[in-house]
Amino acid sequence: MNIVYVCMTVFVLSFLSVYTITPFIIKFAHKTRFIDNPDARKIHKKATPLLGGIAVFIGFFLLTVYIVLTKLHSFNISIIGYLTGALLIVLVGVIDDKYGMNPILKLVGQILSCLIFIVSNDLINLLGPFYITLPVLFLWMVGLMNALNFLDNMDGIITGMSGILALGFYAFSFISKTDSLVSYANFISLISLIFAGSVFGFLPFNFNPAKIFLGDAGSMFIGYFLSTMGILSGRLAVVSMSNNLYYLLPVLLLSYAIFDISLVSFTRKRDGRKISQGGRDHSTHRIGTAIGSLKLTALIVYLINIIIVLVTIIVFKMESDELLIIFTVLFALIFLFFGKKLDQIPIVIPDNQLRQGKEV
Repeated sequence: MNIVYVCMTVFVLSFLSVYTITPFIIKFAHKTRFIDNPDARKIHKKATPLLGGIAVFIGFFLLTVYIVLTKLHSFNISIIGYLTGALLIVLVGVIDDKYGMNPILKLVGQILSCLIFIVSNDLINLLGPFYITLPVLFLWMVGLMNALNFLDNMDGIITGMSGILALGFYAFSFISKTDSLVSYANFISLISLIFAGSVFGFLPFNFNPAKIFLGDAGSMFIGYFLSTMGILSGRLAVVSMSNNLYYLLPVLLLSYAIFDISLVSFTRKRDGRKISQGGRDHSTHRIGTAIGSLKLTALIVYLINIIIVLVTIIVFKMESDELLIIFTVLFALIFLFFGKKLDQIPIVIPDNQLRQGKEV
């Protein structure tokens, strides 16, 4: 069966699956009181259902099982581990959404999810000895899970953004495909398009004004997906190009999420506030304050990530080490300049900002 036809099929089916089940998830969230109530550090003005992450994960899980059952991909330890790690982080998020969770216990859940993925995909020696590889991969995965959790602060932002990035990972796998890497590249292609279809199917319900939120379950699952696809596509690019320098590609692709958590961490630390404290001081809040529109803010973030994806793909396609280094430095300088400008925009700091709180 033609892989392009298969990819389009799973994309459409995942989109329709999530688009169909989300209204039922909204009703279920209301009945079970999975509700996010507004407060001083949140933008929404009325109680809004959580559990959107469950809708996205169900669509992703069902279509991933579908490609296994239809033998579009082999049923092996890699895919079992991938789904197990995803399920674990979703469960951690659901518990946190409903009851709250001790940060240390939450971190343990994140690390366990990472370990399941790493071991099942034989990545323990990816970057050299395990005592080098494991800390780097844990930092990458846990960091991105929390970065996306932090960035989920405005209607539709990370839903649309992650779908755009997933299409970028699909493009990577398509470009990297060689006779010896067909199976591996096809796996990344299928998983990326299943995820993209799932989040785009959820986006109509999550775009401003949102009818349902992702919750921690959804934002951490998105962080899990992006971090794991970064690792897998990075390995694919490195093998394809026979050059370890191409591990920089997923860093470029996910640079906006890295920029946002870096901006928030730096400004909060500088101002004597807790980094984990919730607040309306993210890049998205600052952009929204400057332009006065939540919808337009989301569209601007989408556009930034589309540009990032296109530039990264062009750099990869050019197969130039020098160009990769130049654009890595250029991205860093652009985000430093952008961050300095955003830091000048006034922010809202609630009265309880200096007390222990939970990021939203």
